[in-house]
Amino acid sequence: MHKKILTGTFILIILLIISVPVYALSPSSNVIYKGIDVSEWQGSINFARVKEAGIEMVYIRAGQGFSYKDAQFERNYEEAKRNGLKIGVYHYMTARSVEDAKLQAQFFVSLISGKQIDCKLAMDFESFGSLNKSQINEIAVVYMKEVKRLSGKDVVVYSNTYDAKYVFNSEVANEPLWVAQYGVSEPQDNGNWKNWVGYQYSSTGRISGISGNVDLDEFTEDILLNNVEEVPSVEDPKCDKEDRILYKVKRGDTLSEIALEHNTTVNHLVLINDLQNPNLIFVGEILTISCNHNNSESENNSSENIIIYTIKKGDTLSEIALEHDTTVISLVNLNNIQNPNLIYAGETIKIRTNKENSESFYTVKRGDTLSEIALKYNTTVDDLVKKNDILNPNLIYVGDRIRIK
Repeated sequence: MHKKILTGTFILIILLIISVPVYALSPSSNVIYKGIDVSEWQGSINFARVKEAGIEMVYIRAGQGFSYKDAQFERNYEEAKRNGLKIGVYHYMTARSVEDAKLQAQFFVSLISGKQIDCKLAMDFESFGSLNKSQINEIAVVYMKEVKRLSGKDVVVYSNTYDAKYVFNSEVANEPLWVAQYGVSEPQDNGNWKNWVGYQYSSTGRISGISGNVDLDEFTEDILLNNVEEVPSVEDPKCDKEDRILYKVKRGDTLSEIALEHNTTVNHLVLINDLQNPNLIFVGEILTISCNHNNSESENNSSENIIIYTIKKGDTLSEIALEHDTTVISLVNLNNIQNPNLIYAGETIKIRTNKENSESFYTVKRGDTLSEIALKYNTTVDDLVKKNDILNPNLIYVGDRIRIK
């Protein structure tokens, strides 16, 4: 009899657990705009056709990190404005300290200075490195406050549902949410935000005027700015008259992380700083980094090249993105990844190179030789030497990024 009671109780508990509803996050308003978000990955966009397809609002990537300006930003802004779309802008933020956050905020605002923006300025902060939750939230809050102070405009937080629930805290949630979640009719409740002003529901949308996939969004009227005057003029905080950045090495820095944050390569840093050992840099040391606001290598065309990558044991999404010269958000969007911190060995993912020459980057690992890398990628040592300005083909360094066609 006791066993029957226990069994019945257990079944009742299971039924209660599986019947707990998963609540949806609702929009902040019933007024909904049909939208997309774009970057250089979409190549040259025909915004007249985009407008004819019913798109009313577009968020445009302005830049990334400390110094990288999206290659299509100016054109995307001008063409979207000319065709009467409501315009928002976002910045892929990579800060690793409060000081970094302030500099990246200033860089973001410098990119949009003098422009008329219709929508709240978006912080895209999703690559956290070794930061803990407290550091992530402190950096995010400082960044947003600085963007608001410099621009005089309100901000919005772009986040996937996982980070909105498990990473960001209530202080970050003081700002409205533009949430990304695919494969569901409505985004799930995350416990921090009561509603959304933006909902990115697909990364594989097809819109007339755009070649290949594009992110699809819905936006409420609450994402619109009250103040649509031109963004005040703000100087780029990092680049001097010689178009270079002077970076002071901090405790815990590695050359590969510095290269990633500034959208450059370890090999480039070694060359222009005459470093003898890229694995040995010192706190307080000053490194020169070339600014790349007009980096022609980042110009994309409308062609879409997809490669299939099989995840290996120990891989992380950020390392895969680094090796293939892409971003975590691109991988997340292209593969509908719900949790970017959870990938499995043996799983295959798509990687969009989106370049005519299909170039990618390989990060040198311990024990690698240039001849083995050339053999692996069906090229020659001579080609790798020329393409990467390698001075000594017998001397490559762990963490260096090798450009490969």
